[in-house]
Amino acid sequence: FHSKHRTCRQQVRVSLGKVDHHEGMSSDDELPPTEMTEFQKSKDDILEDSRKIFEDVRADFSDIGQILLKFQEWKEKCPDSYCDAYISLCLPKLLNPLIRAQLISWNPLEQNFMELEEMPWFRAVEEFSDAKNLSESK
Repeated sequence: FHSKHRTCRQQVRVSLGKVDHHEGMSSDDELPPTEMTEFQKSKDDILEDSRKIFEDVRADFSDIGQILLKFQEWKEKCPDSYCDAYISLCLPKLLNPLIRAQLISWNPLEQNFMELEEMPWFRAVEEFSDAKNLSESK
């Protein structure tokens, strides 16, 4: 149906001499209300499931700020062991699933979206990086 409708509108534009139309910029590409409702329900289900991912995990192991605090304490108490463990290479892999879980609902195309730099996990990583740079400069 959408293809026939789009073809018909394209033929009308050509017959009227309107050549400034850009394919893909038409309202034809919007989902019908029933599909939009299904999409919204599916999205809501995914978001609800994502909130449950870490509900049975202690904050020490699911909160990025607290995880980084443990690594900061390790680095300060046992710097040799910390360096030997190549923690700087492990942290991105360790934090990846936690950050991805927090970004499931993030949509930069929405009008009132939160900037990455404003997110708590981003600030925690930034503070950890700053603390690392300060300790290395000492």
